[in-house]
Amino acid sequence: MPEETTEIAALADLLEARAGDGNRVVAAIAGAPGSGKSTLAEKLAGKLNARRPGLAAVLPMDGYHYDDLYLVPAGLRPRKGAPMTFDVGGLFHTLQRLRAREEAEVAVPVFDRKIEIARAGARLIPRDVPVIVVEGNWLLLRQAPWDRLRPVFDVTVMVEVPEHVLRARLRGRWERLGLSEAEILEKLEENDLPNGRWVRDGSVPADHVIRNG
Repeated sequence: MPEETTEIAALADLLEARAGDGNRVVAAIAGAPGSGKSTLAEKLAGKLNARRPGLAAVLPMDGYHYDDLYLVPAGLRPRKGAPMTFDVGGLFHTLQRLRAREEAEVAVPVFDRKIEIARAGARLIPRDVPVIVVEGNWLLLRQAPWDRLRPVFDVTVMVEVPEHVLRARLRGRWERLGLSEAEILEKLEENDLPNGRWVRDGSVPADHVIRNG
């Protein structure tokens, strides 16, 4: 069995056990852009839901991107995806609502990469789902205001990928979206790869590390 598959199975075992007796468990999966954290989060939730339908749901951090209506006049559009381009407070309060379990369901936003817009209320997470898998670049960032998220997480995971692998994956992503070579180079060198180094060097140690690539 591949190492990644084994580690996901072990994480699924851990989260299922922690969610026993109706507890809600919130797990954070962090990693650089292109590290595969979103895919891993979906695989993990899929494995849990295969064991018991409704056991897990995924909350993507990217849904909390600030919109271009703010980023452009603020001069932040070229750095979209960097820590200062997210509504950290919005994510924090959503996590608080999910932990409180006072509502029948909580609506969360999901980012649509094809049009670069977060779709509000695109996913509903019911109260009776015990495992919430949160995925995003900056979940374990040690600087304010991101550091206020850390106490909300019961289990933390960092996905580690060598930079040359990230570069190839990200280039493929932007090529598939039809960007020109100049646009791809700008995104890679001015935003994506610097953000990846920031995740690597600026995050607190995770409980678990998955090496993907």
